[in-house]
Amino acid sequence: MGNLNEKEYLNLCQDILNHGSDRGDRTGTGTRSIFGYQMRFNLQEGFPLLTTKNVPFKLIKSELLWFLKGDTNIRYLLLHNNNIWNEWAFKNWIESPDYDGPDMSDFGLRAQEDESFNQQYQEQMSRFKQLILNDDEFAEKFGHLGDVYGKQWRHWKTTTNETIDQIKQVIHDIRTKPESRRLIVSAWNPEDVPTMALPPCHTLFQFYVQDGKLSCQLYQRSGDVFLGIPFNIASYSLLTHLIARECNLEVGEFVHTIGDAHIYHNHFNQVKEQLSRDPRKQAELMISDDVNTIFDVDVSDISLKNYDPHPAIKAPIAV
Repeated sequence: MGNLNEKEYLNLCQDILNHGSDRGDRTGTGTRSIFGYQMRFNLQEGFPLLTTKNVPFKLIKSELLWFLKGDTNIRYLLLHNNNIWNEWAFKNWIESPDYDGPDMSDFGLRAQEDESFNQQYQEQMSRFKQLILNDDEFAEKFGHLGDVYGKQWRHWKTTTNETIDQIKQVIHDIRTKPESRRLIVSAWNPEDVPTMALPPCHTLFQFYVQDGKLSCQLYQRSGDVFLGIPFNIASYSLLTHLIARECNLEVGEFVHTIGDAHIYHNHFNQVKEQLSRDPRKQAELMISDDVNTIFDVDVSDISLKNYDPHPAIKAPIAV
């Protein structure tokens, strides 16, 4: 049968290239986009981490555990050599009165085009990371990304100044009311959106229990199909495994519904290269037997068996 899960993703890429609309965007890069797309991944068949390019699973698992801890400061990520959120925190620093280095305006695009500027950018980013890791006051001021995913998942603030732990609540409801149609966690809090470094792209997910299996559907308002979507597929598949384990269930499907699914114009060549490759056998997810609860899991407790991908394909991130 081959790797049917990965073909779901490759079909999305091809559909956008063939039928998408070219549009402007917030970053000034430009995208080719389609609106309203759904993929289904059977988690019984294997773990859907892409094999047509190497996707760094260590970054996916540390980011998900960061969310589950309710953390919004990039220090935890940097301690695990995870740099995927750096640019948004870095942008806050270089645009602040506290920044005393060379002009870094439009750093995302200029770093790609100007070699001397790129060197300055790398130097300032390295300095920024060291300050986050070693200076508590600096980390507190510039390491936070606002009320992003972890805050909304674990500490949703109510109008009465109480907090709701949506993850604990949904686990309780899966265990006690498995046929409920309200097994939902939302990251999209309209009041908090203006204070977020990046408003949630993956905005809401819902669980569904049938025949002893837990399925999850994600609604994602916007998806960078080459760089971001492979992470999202793996992250929510991992989350489904962890929640299923917590609730003594098997895994079912991960259903991925995307609003604006887009490929950036400067990713076209990379996507075409990936489409030229044949998918390989899916990896197997391993979770340590020593894990008692999802709230105590560590990055070292999660691993993959038999992950054999094609080489990585680099592409610039649009900020």
